[in-house]
Amino acid sequence: MDISNLIQTVLIYALPVIFAITVHEAAHGYVARHFGDNTAAMMGRVTLNPMKHIDPIGTILMPLMLYFATSGAFLFGYAKPVPVNFNRLRHPKRDMVWVALAGPASNFIQAILWAVLLIVIVAAGVSETFFIKMCQGGVLVNLVMWAFNLFPLPPLDGGRVLAGLLPSGPAQNFLARIEPYGFFIVMALVLAGIVSNYWLRPLMDAGYFVVNLLITPLKAMLL
Repeated sequence: MDISNLIQTVLIYALPVIFAITVHEAAHGYVARHFGDNTAAMMGRVTLNPMKHIDPIGTILMPLMLYFATSGAFLFGYAKPVPVNFNRLRHPKRDMVWVALAGPASNFIQAILWAVLLIVIVAAGVSETFFIKMCQGGVLVNLVMWAFNLFPLPPLDGGRVLAGLLPSGPAQNFLARIEPYGFFIVMALVLAGIVSNYWLRPLMDAGYFVVNLLITPLKAMLL
């Protein structure tokens, strides 16, 4: 393992990852508060302070261990989940969908902003590879978080969205029963390549297409 390459990679991705995680989690708490549940706000989780959202094992130790174990081929991590009491939402079934969507939506917006920043610094004549790679990394990290968290299986955000959209009955009961094992099911699907091949790649291709479409007028103006 080339330590210098590792340090460079960590430095390039550190800021995008911290912002991606922090804004994602804060967005959940902010929207939950908007719809009537102030649990996250009372616990200080509606904040852009990354220390409130970073999990020492899931955010730092696990990604580093996987980086070394797979030579960078596979990375996975997580932040501290924002506590949401869905029963305190004004319309629990409907509002849960908006609370769940807030995190991935924040990542998609950040992907657009990193793409805009890339155009601006290139237009300004900045040719430093570090900053260019950081902006590209910001787009990548946020699109990965956006697509992965939309996977329709609890405890991921997509699973919450699906539970909120499904009519009450057997389907919702099934999702509730498998939620305690959801993390392990998702990990198994990731390791089997199902999530990456049939979910992540198609969704990220679509994400890149939309981001490029949205920033095309800016590119035409500045580049």
